Formats: sequence, structure tokens, C-alpha cells
Amino acid sequence: MDLGLSGRACVVTGASRGIGLETARRLTEAGAQVLLVGRGAEALDAAVRRVGGVACAADVTAPDAARRIVAACEDAFGGVDVLVNNAGTSYVRALADLEDEDWRLNHELHVMAPMRLMQLAAPRMAARGWGRIVNVCSSAGKRPSPMNAAYAVSKAGQLSLSRAFADAFAKDGVLVNAVAPGITASELWVGDGGMADQIAGQDGGTREEAIAARAAKAPLGRMSEPGEIADVIAFLCSDRASSVAGAAWSVDGGAVATIV
Repeated sequence: MDLGLSGRACVVTGASRGIGLETARRLTEAGAQVLLVGRGAEALDAAVRRVGGVACAADVTAPDAARRIVAACEDAFGGVDVLVNNAGTSYVRALADLEDEDWRLNHELHVMAPMRLMQLAAPRMAARGWGRIVNVCSSAGKRPSPMNAAYAVSKAGQLSLSRAFADAFAKDGVLVNAVAPGITASELWVGDGGMADQIAGQDGGTREEAIAARAAKAPLGRMSEPGEIADVIAFLCSDRASSVAGAAWSVDGGAVATIV
């Protein structure tokens, strides 16, 4: 299927691994020009060697990061057509143990950072009459997870942020949508010290047992693969999604028991 992305200038944050890396791969395979954004220069350079594109080392939570990222994409490719706000992280912490700093850091990473990028990119897209923005949220934003309430609340905020920008820019040809993955076999979950290891440490089990227990809660009965999430993101970035705006697509194996 031709996604109509050939030559499009794309920004993908959190692109050095997991869902972000696979999204960058899908977009470059579709002929897009991709700016891969990540904090670690070494990991980012390795990602560019694997999937192509141009590296931009930046911490998206820095106040000037959005300006630097958009400028880097314009310098490299002449503009910004597509923005994928994927940068994010989580950890296991009980509600009673969360401190003010946890709430602040989650809000900065999952709400303020994508908001700043959209504030800069969306008007530029509107001026050109075409644009796509996809915010990688979480099933926890639809149904709060007990593993980290600060993360869940920030992801709910990101879902609302997506809808607000969708309403503001759809008439200008800029379509803003969100995807809401569930547990995914990325480094965040299955890597050393990741979510599965943290859960296992609390429960006294193994990583495999922690993964199996949570995967069993989804009708699909397994974790999603990063590439499966990336396929949905790439579609929402494309000409094929020309009538999709303000959506929050669950890509969680059916884990969140709603029809929205």
C-alpha cells in the first residue's frame, strides 16, 4: 500500500529504540525523510545506521528542545510534515510512594514536551495545507494502571492534548491523532531492569511470570510487538488516514474493555 509519504519530512521523538525506532523504520521504508530524536547520541547514531534518516540528540523536556528539533528538521529537509511524539517512559511505583517530583517529571515528558513541539509544528503544517501529528499515549491513559498513577494521569492529559490540537487544526489539513498501546515487548518492558523486572522484584517471581500474568489480561493473550504499534502510527501519518482526526486508537490487544 502506498502511504503517500514519499519525500515527507518527519520528526520521531524517542526514536533510538522500541516503538520509536520501528516507527522511524516504517516511515523511511515508505520513502519519508526522518529526523530521529533521542537523548543518547550513541544510541541514536546506532538507530540511524539501522534504519536511515538523520539524528538529532535532544532531551525533549528541555525548554528550548522543541525549537531546536523543528529547526533541525527544517535545516535537513526544508520543513516539517509529520510529527510523532513518542518519547516517554515509566516505572513501577505505588500511589502512596509517588512524590511531587514523579508527578512533575511525568507531566513534563508526556504533556509539556509534546505540547511545545505541536505548538511550533502544527502552524507550520497548516501554512502548507497538510500535516500529520501522532501522539503515542498509553492504554493507562484510558484506564489508570496501579503500577504508576503519575504516568497514567500524564497519559490521560496527553490524550486530551491530542484532541485539543485536532479540533484546532483539522480544518487546515493538519490531522492530529493518538495511539494507545498496552504492554509492548520493547526495552521499557522486557529489557534489563524494565517494567517486567520491577514487577517480578515486587512479586517475588520471574520476569517471564510477570509478563505472562499481564499478557493474559488482554484478549489477544500476548504482548504487542513494537512493529505492530509502528504500523498503526505509520498509517495515521499517511494520506490513507485522510478522514481520521481526534482519534485515540487502542493498540493493546483488547486490554482496555471499552469500545471507544
